Amino acid sequence: MKPNVLFITVDQMRGDCLSILGHPTVQTPNLDKLAEDGVLFRNAYSATPTCIPARAALLTGMDQRSHGRVGYEEHIPWTYEHTLPGELAKAGYHTQCIGKMHVYPTRSLCGYHNVVLHDGYMHYNRYNDRTMRAEHFNECDDYLNWIRNTDGESTYDLMDNGLDCNASTVALPWHLEERLHPTNWAVTQSIDFLRRRDPSKPFYLCTSFVRPHPPFDPPQAYFDMYLNEDMPDSPVGDWVDLHMAENGSGDPTTRLSKLSKKRLDRAKAAYFALITHLDFQIGRLLNALNEYGVLHNTVVVFTSDHGELLGDHHFFRKSLAYEGSAKVPLIVADYTGGLGLSRGAKEDKVVELRDIMPTLLDAVGAIIPESVDGESLLPLCRNEPNVTWREYVHGEHAYGTLSHHYVTNGLMKYIWYSQSGEEQLFDLASDPSELHNKVDEPASLATLQLWRERLIRELTDREEGYVQDGKLVIGQQPQTVLSHLIKA
Repeated sequence: MKPNVLFITVDQMRGDCLSILGHPTVQTPNLDKLAEDGVLFRNAYSATPTCIPARAALLTGMDQRSHGRVGYEEHIPWTYEHTLPGELAKAGYHTQCIGKMHVYPTRSLCGYHNVVLHDGYMHYNRYNDRTMRAEHFNECDDYLNWIRNTDGESTYDLMDNGLDCNASTVALPWHLEERLHPTNWAVTQSIDFLRRRDPSKPFYLCTSFVRPHPPFDPPQAYFDMYLNEDMPDSPVGDWVDLHMAENGSGDPTTRLSKLSKKRLDRAKAAYFALITHLDFQIGRLLNALNEYGVLHNTVVVFTSDHGELLGDHHFFRKSLAYEGSAKVPLIVADYTGGLGLSRGAKEDKVVELRDIMPTLLDAVGAIIPESVDGESLLPLCRNEPNVTWREYVHGEHAYGTLSHHYVTNGLMKYIWYSQSGEEQLFDLASDPSELHNKVDEPASLATLQLWRERLIRELTDREEGYVQDGKLVIGQQPQTVLSHLIKA
């Protein structure tokens, strides 16, 4: 039988939050073990680092120009012809997603045979005057219906503890039993799938967690692990507008603010606690695969859709091109032993979320559709000689006055803010925290020109008009979705 596939995704986890990478505080023993059993990619990026466009890359293997989502916009139907679960279903797989999808319509299967859904708090389906009643959270969220049918929780709602879904500057411990936490629920449902699946077919299971995306609400035992820890200081670049940060909003969902150390350290403690909680539950899931006798014939991939700035340069949430937001963890492990992966290897070539679909299709011998822009990571995982690989990735996000584009190879990064024309150039090899903008240094002129030209090539002929006469044009109106997606 073909190998099974377990695809584990989390939401808003920074690429540096693995203890195997030397993080000074966070503990991830099960993910560390997964990395030791597989290949850890140290320069994995999300080209469009918010939930909706990043998940389009994961689902379709397309880059943002092809899937059409270059910013965050809801209510745009997901009508892609080729998806990862759809292609695996064609190849004979029993496909199931448990947890977060963040697609539209909300209950779209997108190629899966079944979805057990929990997207978290979605603003667009929370209003009681919705004309499309089937999109209301009361009807479409399986976790909420499950917990409301559990003893004593009939009135439960996602806002009961007062934390907003984007409140990445405040934290409270989970107020119910740990078994009722959405992280535990996702694993419980995944284990139940192992019981209920069709044993005559290989399976593709996507376990998609909402955390460590806010609300920052870890179970108390995990929160206690970090409350008395010395939290690492957040990097603040010499390019940061400190006046704007000091006058930033005190809103729990702020995007830019210089917080008190007490508030920031508490938020970090909760964020790290959510990651360790996830890690332990992922260990529970992997153990269940072993108990069901299927782990030895399973390929496992772990990643996140984007990161969390968590106070880096006084920014919070995601969307921006800085490492805390755009870099993600990525691990590929093969427990079948048949793919020839370099066990325990760490790979530094630059990769992107669109590479996951062709990697998994390649791993199981399925056809990779021509619509896929990503590349299979298996040659890198095998450390094959003379592999031709991309020189860089191009990322972007429509983000109001902070709309931007970036290009990076994991060693250098160039950022262009399309509305102001501001440019930034970071030497990530010597300055991984992006503390110093080298754009005005005479010695960096040739490097700056090289990276600027790469971005110009990427943006030439874009419908927004970002390039005219071979030069970047400031102030062109950014779009959250490209016209071909609207027409489709």
